[in-house]
Amino acid sequence: MSSALRLARGAFPEREDRAPSAADAWALELLGRLRRGLAAPAAREVARLGTLLAEQGPRLRALDEAALLAELRALAPAAVRELDTPTLRRALLAMAELARRALGLLPYPGQLFGAMTLLRGQLAEMQTGEGKTLTAGLAACLAGLAGLPVHVVTVNDYLAGRDADKNRALFQRAGLTVGVVAHGVEAGQRALAYACDICYCTNKELVFDYLRDRVAMGGRASAAQLRARRLVGGPARQGARPAQPLLRGLHFAIVDEADSIFIDEARTPLILAMQAGEVDHAAAHAQALALVAAFECDVHYRLDAARRELHLSDAGRAALAAATAGLGAPWTASHQREHLGTQALRALHLFRRDEQYLVDAEGKVQIIDEYTGRVLPGRTWEQGLHQMIEAKEGVELSQQTSTQARITYQRFFCRYLRLSGMSGTAREMAGEFAAVFRLATVTIPTHRPSRRITLAPRLLPDETAKWAAVAEFVAERHRAGQPVLVGTRSVRSSETLGALLSARGLPHQLLNARQDAAEAEIIAAAGRRGAITVATNMAGRGTDIGLGEGVAELGGLCVVLTEYHESPRIDRQLIGRCARQGDPGSAIAIVALDDELLRQHGGSEARLLGWALAGGAATVQRLLQRSRAAAQARAERLHARTRRETMRQDHQLDRMTAFSGDPT
Repeated sequence: MSSALRLARGAFPEREDRAPSAADAWALELLGRLRRGLAAPAAREVARLGTLLAEQGPRLRALDEAALLAELRALAPAAVRELDTPTLRRALLAMAELARRALGLLPYPGQLFGAMTLLRGQLAEMQTGEGKTLTAGLAACLAGLAGLPVHVVTVNDYLAGRDADKNRALFQRAGLTVGVVAHGVEAGQRALAYACDICYCTNKELVFDYLRDRVAMGGRASAAQLRARRLVGGPARQGARPAQPLLRGLHFAIVDEADSIFIDEARTPLILAMQAGEVDHAAAHAQALALVAAFECDVHYRLDAARRELHLSDAGRAALAAATAGLGAPWTASHQREHLGTQALRALHLFRRDEQYLVDAEGKVQIIDEYTGRVLPGRTWEQGLHQMIEAKEGVELSQQTSTQARITYQRFFCRYLRLSGMSGTAREMAGEFAAVFRLATVTIPTHRPSRRITLAPRLLPDETAKWAAVAEFVAERHRAGQPVLVGTRSVRSSETLGALLSARGLPHQLLNARQDAAEAEIIAAAGRRGAITVATNMAGRGTDIGLGEGVAELGGLCVVLTEYHESPRIDRQLIGRCARQGDPGSAIAIVALDDELLRQHGGSEARLLGWALAGGAATVQRLLQRSRAAAQARAERLHARTRRETMRQDHQLDRMTAFSGDPT
């Protein structure tokens, strides 16, 4: 009997967490890369489902409601639990008819194949606008009919609520219950939502609820302690009654925007912390900032901006010791002195306002997710860094925290008995999905061919020239009536461009972490005639941009990429905002030689590009693509190493504290 099945019979079903060996990881990654060539089998399966849908459609439409549901309930167990392919096809055809009746939408064959991919525990790469919401709904509904509790996981509260509402009529028609877990929902309502057949939730809320359950069931117990207590049948704490967990276990997860959750957010662990009173030596934070303000890079400290690392040098330690002599605690202890000095330098040189964080209207420092451009509510940096940044900004210092439990996304999602995912941009990371999550990536053929026009990229010598060129390009498109969506990497960049557009008298909508409450409304209107929308690169992900009247004749939505991201997936996601579902659209990159990617990761290719640009060489565009690809490859390798190291450290911490009671 497998460990997964053994745990499934326990009080909290989940898969046993085991780190893959190096050989296993290598083999799985190689297999994942090889499986990227499954386009032909996928196309054949889509065609087969299309043929069956045409053949079986009349019979299914002739069934009354009771007969259709009876057929679905009879097929679901073998289709989902045993994954019998002929039965799975028949079940999906019946599910398509139920969706037609409940939602007024007949799924495309590609959507049926996408649902099949999810039910098989694979990762479906579906292009932007191909209907991932309905695809996930079909898979979740069929799994629910088979008796599997389902978590549909997405990246923000809006998408969780929207997708649940879009599919609610389908679930209700099938006799299934659906709940939503979002930020601010009380514990009692969370328990009710998790108790539903299908629960839509965000990745952060789900993981933190899981950690709260672990703490409630076992205090600060490690995974090994919890397993030992289950074996002996004892309570979570001696003399205490076992707490009732919010979750029913980790049965089946469908993770939307899987690349964002599995890759982009996987470099740091999620830490459940509790407030532990006022900060010790609060005045020392401002002192530290003042003491290191004159420190010089490469003299007093070493800075690696690409890795976001900063370390004091011997000269820096000596200078700090001399500057703090006679100041008393906490400066007398070398480890405290050097920790405060290092955190102060990090706050000054690695974290910039309106890029990594913002200060809200209440004077609180809020972390900005660098990949989504959204605020991360309730998240703080650890080891005093958050308080150091607060001191730098002159706002009230928040309370210090103590860790109760922690886990990485990699370790959490690998505990599901069955895991699947969806993304519009997955193929670049197919090897890592296979090696870490044991997920094969399957590309789903598009329903209609793409009509996107990609214009030749433009390279400017510096940021000032770039923003002027972007503003002029936007003005030209606006005069023609074509809607434009401009993607920027930070709050600062979006506001810089917004000021230039305002100076030209160009009406526009600005969307960044300051306006994220109105995100869906702003993005949904971005396709109207003459609209100008300036947004952080990932803002509005998952929200459809419909074209206004007459916009298709003008060429559809035009997307402007103003800075290449460290991950080419993020660039593809922004460009994918246009030309959805066969609509026309265009995209252009207008970038600068001093953009962060080329500056930090460009290497010799970027230097050659600079010489070519200065000399007016005709090969600039070709050299730009080569430099971009090389820089992104270097950045991706660096981030992949960081994710592997984070997961290794998390497993190592679990082993070290197996019976000590420390958090995992």
